[in-house]
This record gives sequence, structure tokens and C-alpha cells, in this order.
Amino acid sequence: MLKDNLFFDIIYFDMVSAVNKNENSCHDCKDISCAAAVLNSRQLGLVSSNSRESLLQKGEVILHEGSLTSHIIYLKSGLAKEYIKLPGEREQILQIVKKHTYLGLPSLFGDRINHYSYAALEDCKICYIDINKFNSLVRENGNFAYEILVSTSRDSLNNINRFLHRSQKKIFGRVADAILYFSKIIYEANQFELPFSRQEFADLIGVSRESATRVLLKFKAEGIIDLKGRAIIVLKMDLLEQISQTG
Repeated sequence: MLKDNLFFDIIYFDMVSAVNKNENSCHDCKDISCAAAVLNSRQLGLVSSNSRESLLQKGEVILHEGSLTSHIIYLKSGLAKEYIKLPGEREQILQIVKKHTYLGLPSLFGDRINHYSYAALEDCKICYIDINKFNSLVRENGNFAYEILVSTSRDSLNNINRFLHRSQKKIFGRVADAILYFSKIIYEANQFELPFSRQEFADLIGVSRESATRVLLKFKAEGIIDLKGRAIIVLKMDLLEQISQTG
């Protein structure tokens, strides 16, 4: 009887795996995360059967601050902003989140309440993953847990360093830092288009919109950048880096 049960378990698992693969599941996902890449076939099948993919349009809120954490959200494609609400309907943007990133991880290991909001800066494709299944994989697979720890630690250190440096800089240094942030980290290119308004750009560096615009125009007048609407071209990277360091 035990052998028969084992036989049917194996057949069932093979059938589930085949179905998952045929449904373009995690097994053949082109946007799989570094963490999920270390999972075995059974574990990938577990993620596939406990997740749901969704498409969000630019401007839609992905996750609300203060809500209970019921799912881990994986950003498969697009850009999102992580932010907190301030008095007077203002926002403090903490960071820009690129694709292939898990959202809400601090709440997974914290108090199960989301302390940040996330909104789509462009059309995004996301996966909602059941938090209990995600938790079980963290406990079961050490390599998976290690990749998650690396991701959360790297983001925390980057954010802490950015905020510490920002608090010690004047507005010229802050604007230079923001341009370098988009150029080197977000887009990895000297030419890019800001994914949001001038007000949100100002919210990212903690200054007024008028002050941020004034510095951007000054950088343009001095030939450091070219500026056309939301499009920015870095013309003098070395000078921009110097302003960032001395700002």
C-alpha cells in the first residue's frame, strides 16, 4: 500500500509539473528572480500554484502603507516608487524600485504591517505570492533565504547611505545625486527620461519643486546636462560627480 501511494504521489507530481510548465509558470519564466532561480522543480511548482500574475497601469497603487501583509509582491517588469505619506498630502519617495525585485519584504520579517506604499511609475507586471508559502520556502531552502537576505540588506544599506549623504548636502549636491542615481543605478545610461513629475523628483530629494527646477536649469545652462521636458542627457559626468561629492 505504501509503495502504491508513493507511486501515485510521483505520478501526480509529474502531472502537476507538466501542467505548470505548459501554463508558462515559474519553471520557464524569463523574469525569474535570483532567489527563485535556486529553487528546485517541486518548490517552483509550489510558487506557481500559490501565485497570481497581474498587470497594473502607470499610476496605480501596488501596495498601501498601513495595510496587512497577505502577499509578497514580485515586480516582474516596469518601475515602481516606494514612498510614505506626509502631512498635507505630500510624499517622501524613499527609492525607485526596478524590475525583478520583491516588494514588502521588510513586513515579512517584521510586524506584518506594510510600512511603505508602492505605486507603478510605468505599466508593470507583478506576481502576488502567498506569504505563508513564501515563508515556508525561506525556512526550507537556505540558498533561497540567503538570496532574500542579500536583497533586503543591499536595499537597506543603499537607502541608509543615500539618506545620510543627502542630509549633509545642499541642494546642488542633492540634485546631482538624484541625476546620478537615475543614470547609474536605475537606467544605467547617460540619457534617460524621468519616470515622474518635477514634484516627485523634488519629493525624492526632499526639496521644493521650484528649487529642484532652478538647479536643473542651472545645470543645463552650464552645459552639465541637457534637459528637454522629462528627458535628461548627462553631458559632463565627471563634473556632475564632483558636484555630488562637494555638494
